[in-house]
Amino acid sequence: MQSGYRKYHSTETALLRVMSDVYSAADEHRVTLLALLDLSADFDCVDHDILLRRLRLAFGIDGSALAWLTSFLSARTQRVYYLGQLSEVCHLLFGVPQGSVLGPLLFLLYVAEVADVLAAHGFKGHSYADDTQMYISVPAADAAVHLSDCIVISRVG
Repeated sequence: MQSGYRKYHSTETALLRVMSDVYSAADEHRVTLLALLDLSADFDCVDHDILLRRLRLAFGIDGSALAWLTSFLSARTQRVYYLGQLSEVCHLLFGVPQGSVLGPLLFLLYVAEVADVLAAHGFKGHSYADDTQMYISVPAADAAVHLSDCIVISRVG
């Protein structure tokens, strides 16, 4: 369900996937409810503890590979150079390195569970990097109920 960070995939392939599903549903006289999710500062919000736990439990990464990834994520710092001045050193407690080869992969593994959550609630999803389209196609008569249920659930949660 991911078109970002993949060879021969683009925003165009993401759009084609979602639109194909929407058109197929329309051919079956179903309407599609679509929600667009956009994570802000996505790479900066990755919780290291959650990521490492997910790598171990969901993806079976353990031993020296997990230790190496733990080392890669921990004790990171950053400084900003602006107008000839360097800021104080800031210790980073969250996030994966942007511009690295591992950054996008670690981010995708961090958010991989989203697909399971969507499927458990009958939704389809497709993503391009950190932008996710979640959608469900239902008979037109049921659309208002699904939308209402979604709104009620989001207010409760």
